Order: sequence, then structure tokens, then C-alpha cells
Amino acid sequence: MTQKTVPQLVSDFLAHLEKERAVSAHTLTAYTHDVTSFAGFLTQHGETDLAAVTPRRVRGWLSERRNSGLDAPASIARALSALRAFYHWLDASHGIENARVLAMQGPKLKDRLPRPTSETDTKRLLSASGTLTEEPWVAARDTALLTLIYAAGLRISEALSLTGGDVPAPELLRVLGKRQKVRIVPLLASARQAIDSYAELCPYELNETTPLFYGVRGGPMRPRTAQLLMQTLRGALGLPESATPHALRHAFASHLLAHGGDLRSIQALMGHASPSTTQVYLGVEDARLTRAHKLAHPRA
Repeated sequence: MTQKTVPQLVSDFLAHLEKERAVSAHTLTAYTHDVTSFAGFLTQHGETDLAAVTPRRVRGWLSERRNSGLDAPASIARALSALRAFYHWLDASHGIENARVLAMQGPKLKDRLPRPTSETDTKRLLSASGTLTEEPWVAARDTALLTLIYAAGLRISEALSLTGGDVPAPELLRVLGKRQKVRIVPLLASARQAIDSYAELCPYELNETTPLFYGVRGGPMRPRTAQLLMQTLRGALGLPESATPHALRHAFASHLLAHGGDLRSIQALMGHASPSTTQVYLGVEDARLTRAHKLAHPRA
């Protein structure tokens, strides 16, 4: 059997990520950029034996990327993470081992807390969501989408993957999340009403084979449209750039926690694979309480 070249192995790895692991489009794009860059660097230096690649060679690649503008610690950490994933796959699929590369550690990153919208700002956003257009069905669509993301804690991709088969809106919504994992999320009455109101006005067919959320020209609504919607809303309301559609998902979790929700339930509702992912919202709540204490305590 002819041994595959580095570019062929990279291509197989990316196909594995997309088809077998079903990673998100964002992750696939990032890993494609990182691993393809690494393969190009090896080719440039005449390196063809992936098992013989040294940490020094990897550091040379990272140094070259840093000189090209990839200087943020998070970007370097992500590039190393992509490379380690590639080498784990090489070992499992082709028996190509390189323990030295797998042992490499990226820069230590500061813990980054989610930045949810506050309860007050969330109410303002949802109230204003249908005021940006004179087209009634588009206004109803925008309100339904943002209400759904907040009320059910959905990712944009999850909300936009719903079909017209979810009309009338059910009390329990079946959500297809990352890596094709399905979870069941209860829908608040406000979200069901918003979806059903939109469905009544939508000029396009809604059934199990069509998208639930349409773009104005009749195709599936795109994530960029939702991002632009929030960008316009935060500009109109004077909110910070952190007020994104994903901030509404963060708000869902942090507001539940603030009102007595337990971490296990929130983990299940969010579709987090690990409890540690959900625990970051404890840090958000602690930070909120610390700010309140400093503002309110007479000796602060």
C-alpha cells in the first residue's frame, strides 16, 4: 500500500472532522486553516515524515504565523489544539505517533467569562426586535428568532436548523446540537406564541422539509442575518458589542442560575457535554454579586 502524502492525510483528517465527528462549521474552518498552514510549512521545509516532526519545528511554524499577525495567545492555543487533534487522529487511524508534539502546551490563557446580556437589556432587545422593518412577517420572524434563542438557550445554528415541522410550536422542542446530539428543551409560552405569530404571517411554505426561519428572498435565514439584526439593535439601544445572539444564549443560562436553577439541569438544557463548561456561569454570577456588593455596601 502506497503511503499517503501529508496533504492527503490532512484532507482525510478534515473529512473525518466533518463527516464522522460532525464538528461545527466554525471549528471546521478554524482547524482547516491551522492544519493546512502547518502542512504548508512542512512542505516549505522539505519535511515529509510527520512522526519525526520536532517541537522545535512546531515552534518555528508558530513563530512564522506570529510574525504574520497571529499573535493573540488564544489563536496560538487554538492552533496547537488543532495540531494535537490532527496527531491524535494520525495515531488512531494510521499508527503515526509523535508523543513530543502531543505533549506541547500552548500559552496559559486567562479565564474568559461569558458576557450575557442583563435581564433589563434582554427585555429591551426582545421588545425592540420587531421594530427594525416595516415588513410585518420579517418583524415577527426577528422577534420569534431572538425570543427562541433566549427562551430555550439555543445556538444560532440550532435555531436556524429548525424546520416548519415545528409549527405549531411544541411545548417540548427537539434540538439537534453539536456533533448531532439531540436534546429536548421546554418552550415557554412566550416563545411558542412568537413562533406561531411568525408562522401565520410567513409568506413561504412551512413543513417538515422547509426551514422554519426564512430569509427575505425565500431561502433559509443565514446566521449573518441574525448577527446583523443584533448589531443594529445594540446600536439603536446603546448596548456594548458583546450583545450578540450568542449573548442571549449565555443570558438564558446565567439568568436561570441567578433565579435558582441547578447546574445539572442547565447543563442538560444547554447541551453541554461537560459540567465544567456549565460551571463558568458560576463565575458570571459571582462577578455580578461582587459588583452589587461594591455598589451597595456602605463600607465598599
